Amino acid sequence: MLTANEFAFYLLGLISLICGGGVILSRNPIYSAFFLAGTMVAMAGIFVTLDAYFIAGVQLIVYAGAVMVLFVMVLMLFDLKHEMKTFSKGMLSNVFKLGSAGVLLGMLLIYIWYSFSADPGFKPLSSESVKTMEATKELSTVLFTKYLFAFEAIGALLLMIAVGAVTLSRISGGTHADH
Repeated sequence: MLTANEFAFYLLGLISLICGGGVILSRNPIYSAFFLAGTMVAMAGIFVTLDAYFIAGVQLIVYAGAVMVLFVMVLMLFDLKHEMKTFSKGMLSNVFKLGSAGVLLGMLLIYIWYSFSADPGFKPLSSESVKTMEATKELSTVLFTKYLFAFEAIGALLLMIAVGAVTLSRISGGTHADH
């Protein structure tokens, strides 16, 4: 019988896989960005189920926050209608896509093979691992106490960059300018 923590782990893993597939299969880049955000949030949830709260917080702040802002800003600077017209549909592109899918399937099969092998390679925590966890705890304490202003200043800077990118894309001659 699964515990609630194990159930949440497997459910979040399934959500992560579905959203990851949505990133790849979605034709609209905005939807791909939404699926990517869903994948990142689900991964943070997986870290929470593994009691890795600091890594889950960093996952949300850095990846789901800052990296997604960067992706959305880049998408806003492109003329998506023009980009869809230039999408490659040739024979070479199809061969590359099929080869990439084959490599991905091979990697997945190798992972499944090693997951069910006789020696999974898991070892109990050593005293060195416990010291590393304590170091991570100390790092997070210093980051969110002594360097809190710098941390928040970077967030404000990223917000200003996003507003600047929107402004530049809307000016005359920009990719999203009103014509």
